[in-house]
Amino acid sequence: MALPALSSSGVKFRRVLAHFPQELSLAFAYGSGVFRQAGASAGPGENNMLDFVFAVDDSVTWHMMNLLKNRSHYSFLKVFGPKQISSVQSYGAGIYYNTLVPCNGRMIKYGVISTDTLIDDLLHWKTLYVAGRLQKPVKILTQNENSKLQAALVSNLKSAVTAAFLMLPESFSEEDLYMQIAGLSYSGDFRMVIGEDRSKVQNIVKPNVPHFQKLYSNILQDCPQVVYKHHLGRLEASIDKSPEGQFTQLMALPRTLQQKITSLVDPPGKNRDVEEILLQVAHDPDCGFVVHQG
Repeated sequence: MALPALSSSGVKFRRVLAHFPQELSLAFAYGSGVFRQAGASAGPGENNMLDFVFAVDDSVTWHMMNLLKNRSHYSFLKVFGPKQISSVQSYGAGIYYNTLVPCNGRMIKYGVISTDTLIDDLLHWKTLYVAGRLQKPVKILTQNENSKLQAALVSNLKSAVTAAFLMLPESFSEEDLYMQIAGLSYSGDFRMVIGEDRSKVQNIVKPNVPHFQKLYSNILQDCPQVVYKHHLGRLEASIDKSPEGQFTQLMALPRTLQQKITSLVDPPGKNRDVEEILLQVAHDPDCGFVVHQG
């Protein structure tokens, strides 16, 4: 299942894409240059930087081809060649950015990530950096037939819903759900503590509820804990907050988040298994807070 593409034509984005090597497993645009945010002008800002992520099967080969086409995009690292650039890319969140690149009369930045690294982040939330971007509406520009990648994209959305359910009360609105999901990747982002606009999550969600609906409607319609009245744009949820219900949801979380929760709860030296600790968390009245901390 491919992620839904947004309805606008995306011609300006595809013109940008034409400047790059076409061996892409996934390419998407995101951010305020694509989507309107509350407090901003009526549409995506024409002066805002356009942000892209390119997933590639073979990073060394892609950077080699891109150096031939777009050598000026790279920092001094270009003198060391594509292998060194790919080596630097493997650190941190596994993504290499070229920034402040003039292209078609706009400033752009683009990140390059290997397809395998992206799949790992989508399935396990290893860093939640690109997976977090893909929990919010993005403009998919191209996506190949890689079935593992397609399954991981859907798995990431399901995990976001599960984590949000654990952190929300028993009943909540559709907007509450999208606010919780949009806030997941910011929970551990130090920029939200020092300097960035704390109302950023609200500014992202409020003008873009239809885009969130398009992204999550299939998952919510298949979810037994939710009555999703799509034609009314309304969601009626009654989440099972029993220890058994919460344990089922905790066991469905991505591996890295389970490990983070385990390290928060398990005192050093006890070395209990993850299932035993998550069962303890499921019985904790502050279960949602523990998940948030994780």
